[in-house]
Amino acid sequence: MSHKKIISALVLGLVLILQSCSAEQENNTKMAPAPTFPVSQIETKTVTGFEEYPTSLEGIVNSDVRAKIPGYIQAVLVDEGEKVRKGQVLFRLETQTLSQDAGAAKARINVAQVEVDKLIPLVEKNIISAVQLETAKANLAQAKANYSSISANIGYATVKSPVDGYVGTINYREGSLVSPNDVNPLTTLSDISKVYAFFSLNEVQYLDFLENAEGKDVAEKLAKFSAVNLILANGSAYAEKGNIQTSSGQINSKTGTVSLRAIFDNPNQLLTNGNSGTIQIPSVYENATVIPQAATYEQQGNIMVFKVDDTNKVTTEIVKVKASIDNLYVLESGLESGDRIVVAGVGKLKNDMVINPEITSFKDVIQPIETLFKN
Repeated sequence: MSHKKIISALVLGLVLILQSCSAEQENNTKMAPAPTFPVSQIETKTVTGFEEYPTSLEGIVNSDVRAKIPGYIQAVLVDEGEKVRKGQVLFRLETQTLSQDAGAAKARINVAQVEVDKLIPLVEKNIISAVQLETAKANLAQAKANYSSISANIGYATVKSPVDGYVGTINYREGSLVSPNDVNPLTTLSDISKVYAFFSLNEVQYLDFLENAEGKDVAEKLAKFSAVNLILANGSAYAEKGNIQTSSGQINSKTGTVSLRAIFDNPNQLLTNGNSGTIQIPSVYENATVIPQAATYEQQGNIMVFKVDDTNKVTTEIVKVKASIDNLYVLESGLESGDRIVVAGVGKLKNDMVINPEITSFKDVIQPIETLFKN
């Protein structure tokens, strides 16, 4: 056999071997089973989401207690956190100097009264002019007014509670010199049987709030609005529900926000002035089309899912999301109740793939994901 014939035979054999391998690989590919993916049929569900806003808390009454006259504190008769009643004595100021002034003023009244009594019969007998008597009477009235002023100041030295409430920080103690012009009050009394929670919405949030709330006007919308939740600074939910009472109704030109106020009962005095937290405003979506977020992926800003047809072929669908709640998306459009979608492993799928669907309960796939570790 010639050298050329040997080479031709080898090439032919190699081609036949490659064709055989290719055919075998093609047969194996055709015979490979379709991959299995969990598939669930969509059902409607009523879900509640929450919009959250930072809040600061205050008692329904906050009254600064200030000295009405200058003086040294002689006694502090209450302690911080103590519950007091309206009219209860809180502080006593030193009154020794005022008492001395009162004694002198009382003496001037007596002198003026004697002068008036002496002049009355003289005027009646036309011995002196009536003008002298009127002058004496004016001096008596002035002396009485001066005494009344000093007596009032002595009364002001006893500082009483203007409201029922709890004593806040006491800023001055025995021996401190205080006056009406002090920057800080003696203390602040708070009624915290209920507390106000102040929070703000931006313009868009406020318009959404008004459009979605029931009622003809703002007052009716607030009165009919659902109860709100309070999340405390430590992350725990406050036991009492609150209600939104008022809205400023005007957008602050500096902050671009509208102020609202909610009120909460505070039977155990857990809340007090200066507490912070988070207001949760509920949004209820009744009979909504929801899907697990794990069943979606993003592409060019769109949220996509793989829909499964009757032949078990998957096709991509764009869904429009109305809200995100926990591990779910609330859909506005794109899918309907009864549609089947792949609920996990979507990163391994391609459009028009045929899969082996593993039917999974819709209730199971929409269960919230438990947090295994907490900070």
